Amino acid sequence: MILPSFLRCTAVAIFLVGARRTVPVLAAVPTYSAQSNPQQKSPQTQPQSRTQKLANPLNDLLEEAQHDIDANQFEAALTPLQKFLAEKPEIAWAHFQLAYAYTALKRTDQALAEYERATTLDPKMSEAFLNLGILLSEKDPAAAVVPLRRAVDLLPAQSRPRFLLGHALERSGDIPGAVDGYEAALRLDPRDVETIIHLGNLYVGLKRYPDAETKFRAGLELEPKSPQALLGLAETLDLQKKPEAAAAFRDYLAVRPDAPGAQSRVIHLLLEQKQYEAALTELDRSDAGKSPTLDSLRSRADIQIAQKKWDDAILTLRKAITLAPHDAELRGGLGRVFMQKRDFASAEKEIKAALEMDRNNLVYWKDLRSTYYLGGNYSATLATQDLIAKVETPGAGEWFIRALCYDKLNQPKPALEAYEKFLELDQDQNPNQVWQAQQRSKVLRRMLDQKR
Repeated sequence: MILPSFLRCTAVAIFLVGARRTVPVLAAVPTYSAQSNPQQKSPQTQPQSRTQKLANPLNDLLEEAQHDIDANQFEAALTPLQKFLAEKPEIAWAHFQLAYAYTALKRTDQALAEYERATTLDPKMSEAFLNLGILLSEKDPAAAVVPLRRAVDLLPAQSRPRFLLGHALERSGDIPGAVDGYEAALRLDPRDVETIIHLGNLYVGLKRYPDAETKFRAGLELEPKSPQALLGLAETLDLQKKPEAAAAFRDYLAVRPDAPGAQSRVIHLLLEQKQYEAALTELDRSDAGKSPTLDSLRSRADIQIAQKKWDDAILTLRKAITLAPHDAELRGGLGRVFMQKRDFASAEKEIKAALEMDRNNLVYWKDLRSTYYLGGNYSATLATQDLIAKVETPGAGEWFIRALCYDKLNQPKPALEAYEKFLELDQDQNPNQVWQAQQRSKVLRRMLDQKR
């Protein structure tokens, strides 16, 4: 008697309790890991032991097929397996072997048919259900759920089938079911970092931020340099508005220095915390040895503006505008910096340039109005105020500025009306302006009475 081919295959580690080894399987067989790494815990395997006595010529066919599979000659393995099944179509594990070869050859439809045939012939062949579910997960995760549930039932002590079921449920949109699957897998193998990270990410999506933070920290205790766990923790802390988020992003950047967006997020968080020098240090580190990017220049300008380093900010913004000459936000920002320097002519020029690019932006119109007012151009201030009022109902502050402009232009009647409107709307919220409006109103009334 000769043992069936799968008894001599070493690829059964995935089904051993607590096994952490990489399963030696076909490289072409897809793997479902957080990193999609074909070297990590591949779920594909060949069946466990089932001894069957077969006629000698048929055994020779199986020996030939197994030799081809061992040598990764999967195309060659098809012929002996097909000949065997022509004589013995009721042998489930031969259908499994054929499916295994089809899988390696990426002939997915044929592999699916053979795995399904194997499960029909042997409803307890856990490996066939597992591999069937894995293949279905590629294109139809919802269809993979049924065979993977069966694999879970057949392998109740194994964590990996539960992970794969959770992953199929996640990809098919059943998030509560996926959470249950991952949690069940972790109860069997609490040290599985891949499952921990998947579960943490689902907790983030469910806004269960403290639970996600706990999971990512647990993952880092097991794998301190895990990029996925480091990023998950940083983002979770960020979502919770925790100040240690910046340090967490730095830890992530230590293992993934070129990660897009992470460096700018660190700088943004440091800016929020008003740690301007630390933010500049991060920015200098990011820019070292290369030309600064547009995002880098924006961040540097933000820091310089926060530090009220107006001249430095102007230089930085001009460099950014060189890279993005049609960026309205940069031109508008430069205009506001010029306003801070009380260079109103330059401010007017930049803000008008921003409006040419973004005509309907009320922020730029209001900045232009402020530039006109601070520069003493009261007629232009009023004209701009009229344009803004067509889009936005003026508040108390707008009426106060309007009153001041009319007052400066020696137009007592509209000035008095604007002061009175301000007093009506303000309701004593700004006592200094209220006192000024009341005093000027008295003077203007006397002036108007004298003209009658």
